[in-house]
Amino acid sequence: MKEKRPSWHEIFMEHALVASKRSTCLKHKTGAVLVLNNHIIATGYNGAPSKLKHCAATGCMQERDDVRPEERPGLCRAVHAEMNCLIQAAKHGHSVNGGYLYVNHPPCPMCAKLMVNAGISRVYYSGGDLDKTTADILQEADVSLIKL
Repeated sequence: MKEKRPSWHEIFMEHALVASKRSTCLKHKTGAVLVLNNHIIATGYNGAPSKLKHCAATGCMQERDDVRPEERPGLCRAVHAEMNCLIQAAKHGHSVNGGYLYVNHPPCPMCAKLMVNAGISRVYYSGGDLDKTTADILQEADVSLIKL
């Protein structure tokens, strides 16, 4: 029997899952991959900014203050995986205009706004339920949103 060859979507989502293993967030292990013309431009995972202590060392600030993420998203020490993808692409001089983003967790509204301004044309995600605000932002900006 011939083995089934994985689709590009399966390959890129698998890369996002692998990137999530680098996550230093205590709550969500999220990874993301930016793709342009079927080539990976950048990867990212959620965790503390470079040169700062990881959440494992400091503890979760949201848990410490008994705050739900949607109440005070800025309290979280971590940079989201999608944001880190965009940052890495910019840092290394890669345009992402027209690119696709694969992420193993539904994006938040802030990440959706950043993706729109960066010119991302499609977002593929897996995992839980998508926030309505995120869906509305991406739909209004004509960014395709596909759950895998």
